[in-house]
Order: sequence, then structure tokens, then C-alpha cells
Amino acid sequence: MTLFGKKKTVLKKARKRDIPDGLWLKCPACNEMIFREEQEKALRVCPLCGHHFPMSRAERLAMLADPGSFVEWDRDLYSIDFLGFVGVASYQDKLESNRRKTGEIDAVTCGRARLDGRAIALGVMDFEFLGASMGSVVGEKITRVIERGTAERLPVILVCASGGARMYEGMMSLMQMAKTSGALARHADGGLPFLSVLTHPTTAGVMASFASLGDVILAEPGALIGFAGARVIKETIQQDLPPGFQRPDFLLRHGLLDQIVPRGELKVRLAQLLDCFCGPLQPSEPPDLPV
Repeated sequence: MTLFGKKKTVLKKARKRDIPDGLWLKCPACNEMIFREEQEKALRVCPLCGHHFPMSRAERLAMLADPGSFVEWDRDLYSIDFLGFVGVASYQDKLESNRRKTGEIDAVTCGRARLDGRAIALGVMDFEFLGASMGSVVGEKITRVIERGTAERLPVILVCASGGARMYEGMMSLMQMAKTSGALARHADGGLPFLSVLTHPTTAGVMASFASLGDVILAEPGALIGFAGARVIKETIQQDLPPGFQRPDFLLRHGLLDQIVPRGELKVRLAQLLDCFCGPLQPSEPPDLPV
């Protein structure tokens, strides 16, 4: 019995070593185990239930921009700790740790790209960097991509995600709501389209400013979208919230969204919308425009 028990233990350990780590992951929606490679090929969507997993900014840029067409603008802008904020950790320490974690300078990447052949101004927010909080640099980069899109007569597409204002920058972070919204007003005055894509989560100051100002507002399935948290709202109004509150299906029924678009269909849908706003792309248009 002892020998058999030892042999069984050895077999278990050998079997565990034979399976490399990271090959499988568990879907939080359907609780099924998914082969990671299949999930990645499906744009990080569960092939069984359609749950949308988080996606990096590099993956989103690759998904939306035509191959080799993205040229980044304002990469050298970076946040500093001008208030000397110190909490559990200093703001500077948090910035440095998030830069190491993501390999990026801040929470948004902006630039020029082509989407299905059409030149666009594109911005992608990344929740992995400090919860995609909107500080002065994030607001400035978004404002600049809108303003440059206006100057160059380009449609603007912003892929939004955020946990809110960047508290480490105080009032300067809140000022970005007005600044980005003002840039979009001037963009609209120029007769140019702005398409907003809401991903999980898009909340607080970002949702209360540029994210909700799109000529067409799209959302990924299952995304959390809203201003204040559900618990805060419930405690404030002293009422139970309806099922699905702050989720795309509920918001679509109540008119806040225009469409819910699965990730695999997003590029095609954006191209169709740009055709509606700008007219079909002419075959004679040069393949490359100056950046």
C-alpha cells in the first residue's frame, strides 16, 4: 500500500509537470476552461459564450488599424507629480511601476491610421495603466488627436476605457473634461465625424465628457458603462436598481448607446459608419497620405 501510494504521488507530480502553465484559462462568464490560443485568435473573446476579455492597446490598434498604417502622435508627453501627492505610495512611484508593467508612457495612445483604407485620427485608452484614469497628459493627448483630426479633416475614433479622473492631479484632472469636450465641439463645427467606442469599463469623468459625445456611440458586449458606481447610486436614491443597470443592453434600450458591436465585427462596422458620414472611399484616393 505504501509503495502504491508513493507511485501514485510520483505520477501526479509528473503529470502536473507535463502541462505547461498558461495554456488554459477559465471564462468568468460561463466557467468553462478555454484554450488560450483559441481565445487569442478570437480577439480575446470566449469562443463558447462570447464573453469579452480585456484587450491590450497594442491588440486594439492591430485590430482596427490597417497593417503598417498607424503612426503615433505625441508619444513623448508624460505625466509628472506636480502636486507631490503621497498616499500609500507616491504618484511618481505609481507612474514608474505602471510604465514598467505596460511598457507605455501613459494611459492613452493616439495617432494617425487607416481603417479599411480610410485615413483616421485614432486614440486607444488602456485600463492596465492606472485604470486609464484621465490626468492632464491623457486629456492633452486626446485633445490633440481631436484637434489634429480637425485640422487635417480626418474623422476621429476613440476607443474609451477609464475608471475616472486621476486623483493624484487634483483639479487639473477634472479640467480635462471641459478641454476634450471643447475640442470635440470645434470638430463638429467643422462638419467632421467622431465615433466613440465604449469598452469595459468606461466610467466617471471620461463617460461624462468625450466618451458620450460621439455622433455614433458603440459599445462592446458586457461593458460596464456609467458615471457613479451602482452602489453609490443605490445608497443615494435609496432604491434598488433595475437588472442590467449600467450594462450595454440596458443603456441601448434607454437611448444612451446607438449600437452594441461584438469585437470581431467592430472594424467592419466602423468602416460602414465612416462611409455613411464621409461617403464611400474613392478608388482614386492615394494609398498613403503624409503623416
